[in-house]
Amino acid sequence: MATKKTAKAPGGRPGLTAWDKVRLARDARRPHIFDFIANVCSDFEELHGDRLVGDDRALVAGFGRIGPHRVLVLGHHKGDTVEENMESNFGMANPDGYRKAMRLAKLAERFRLPVVTFVDTPGAYPGREAEERGQAEAIAKSLEFFSGLRTPVVVVITGEGGSGGALAIAVGDRVLMMENAIYSVISPEGCAGILWRDGREAPAAAEALKLTADDLLKLGAIDEIVAEPAGGAQKNRRAACANVRKAVLKALDGLVDIPADRLVEARYAKIRAYGNFYGK
Repeated sequence: MATKKTAKAPGGRPGLTAWDKVRLARDARRPHIFDFIANVCSDFEELHGDRLVGDDRALVAGFGRIGPHRVLVLGHHKGDTVEENMESNFGMANPDGYRKAMRLAKLAERFRLPVVTFVDTPGAYPGREAEERGQAEAIAKSLEFFSGLRTPVVVVITGEGGSGGALAIAVGDRVLMMENAIYSVISPEGCAGILWRDGREAPAAAEALKLTADDLLKLGAIDEIVAEPAGGAQKNRRAACANVRKAVLKALDGLVDIPADRLVEARYAKIRAYGNFYGK
């Protein structure tokens, strides 16, 4: 039987456990993609469809402006109402969504426009039709595609960063993560089911997975933690979005003047360094 550990906040003060942050990351009141579009972007124009199958509502895409930068915005859409939840599969994208993202990112690359992605998904949609339409291939292709994209990519993990469904649009030059977001290869419940055959061990699995922003910053998997209002982003969506906007602008300002060749080389080196824990 696993034992639960108590997390520590910066400075050694007792803080939220990893399981506490899992519950905060999943809170339906947290800002979603259209909150970020409304409060971080201006002049946003949504575009639709992968030109192969249809328009996946689990992944929203369009061009807009963040400060002085014209950008492509991509983001998982969980929805705010039951109807939106059902329409968007609770943010679990089909292959069509990832192919839409790649189609528009290619257009952004053509005009040297940065890409900003907002990640919030339990994972890619696991339904039969998604598998038949090539879910695994779409995710793998997206990883390859964004690794070599010749324009800046800024990633913001805003809620749940679940497995390949998150990673497919999370390959970037700067990876930002909101304070109470999570990012992991598997859900705590899934991990607990595999390791202990008991879903009640999910809190212990959450600690073991090192899925919090603090853990991932130490491991070098992300570049910066974006602070949230007291009590979490769900307490004040507007303030949370303002913090994200400031962090994204800072990241864009540092990337837009880097030549494409250097940008891709640095991104490749960044990806290759994942999993190198020497000196950490």
